[in-house]
Amino acid sequence: MEGLRLIVGLGNPGPEHARTRHNAGFRFVDELVEKSGERFKVDAKLFGETAKVHVGGQGVWLLKPATFMNLSGKSVLAAMRFWKIEPEQTLLVHDELDLPPGVARLKFDGGHGGQNGLRDTMRLLGHGRFHRLRIGIGHPGHKDRVTPWVLGRASAGDDVEIARAIDDALDVLPLAVAGDFNEAMKRLHTNRDRGPGTRDS
Repeated sequence: MEGLRLIVGLGNPGPEHARTRHNAGFRFVDELVEKSGERFKVDAKLFGETAKVHVGGQGVWLLKPATFMNLSGKSVLAAMRFWKIEPEQTLLVHDELDLPPGVARLKFDGGHGGQNGLRDTMRLLGHGRFHRLRIGIGHPGHKDRVTPWVLGRASAGDDVEIARAIDDALDVLPLAVAGDFNEAMKRLHTNRDRGPGTRDS
């Protein structure tokens, strides 16, 4: 399978949304940029902020849509077209209600699971054949509480777990960028299953 050329962090712009559960995708690409010593720049034609980093020796574009979550597809498609990048070469990073904090999972294709950034991107693309990195934020237990949950900030304990999941995903990112998704998945998906204190060095 082809490697990654574009990584999109999904989230909502503005300081009031920083560090909310819904902004786990922004948090991932922010970490990646910081580790790379680069900076995001506003790119009006792509309706977001962009940066270019090197992961495992490969150049990769990063995008943070400034459209708000439910209109993310406009920015994602603009970037794909501008840089001539296929959906199969694209990774969307997003918060995932169905995974507990501390867990991150890679996936290709599938539905949107109610995630509005994925939903809008799939609506505009006409399919879901792109890679996803799902960062667990846990579920509040009832669907009526989902909106305040995702738009709220995680507890201190959950925030630490979300940060650990992001670090785990960053560790396997060079494999995904190189196109070795099976190995990236294997390492990421077994990392947390052995319990605390047993992570790979």
